[in-house]
Amino acid sequence: MDLRTELFERYPVLCACEKDVDAARELINETYRRGGTVYVCGNGGSCSDSDHIVGELMKGFLLRRELSCAETEKFASMFEDGAQFAANLQGALPAVSLTAQTAILSAFANDVEPDMVYAQLVYGYARENDLVIGLSTSGNSKNVVNAVKAAKFRGAKTLCMTGAKESKLSAMSDVTIRVPETETFKIQELHLPVYHYLCAAVEEEFFGK
Repeated sequence: MDLRTELFERYPVLCACEKDVDAARELINETYRRGGTVYVCGNGGSCSDSDHIVGELMKGFLLRRELSCAETEKFASMFEDGAQFAANLQGALPAVSLTAQTAILSAFANDVEPDMVYAQLVYGYARENDLVIGLSTSGNSKNVVNAVKAAKFRGAKTLCMTGAKESKLSAMSDVTIRVPETETFKIQELHLPVYHYLCAAVEEEFFGK
């Protein structure tokens, strides 16, 4: 069974946002085809989800992601232990959790404006070929909304995951996956299988051939 079929068979409630899930997959794929980086942010449980997403993208998730023969040979030619060094590396899909940068987040919140912490990082990092993913169960989290504004200023694409209700993020983002729940923990329970699928599908696209 392919990954997409399995997602919707295991979680039939997600069929309500099937088109947006497909659009999100293609948006992430296109980001990596263009050599871009994915930046992720959220608050509370969505903060943890941001770290989780980056973890699945930056190392092997369902696949081993072994380095190519050319890369292994280059490492071997450069270092005495190069072959073993290469054997302990995996292919990565460049991604950064903005939530993990506690020094700059706390400094900016203290010195400038708490609602602008993610916007500052997006303004500093994001460029035209990049993608900013914002997670917010309400879809109205001020710091995530501001991150999307900064992304748009920089020309980066935006993908957001929210609950069922229309929101500021759903009105602003290039793609919004609005899972069909309205209670915070239930929204987060559905965000998990969606982003697991997206990470696995993108991994398959770039490392499954």
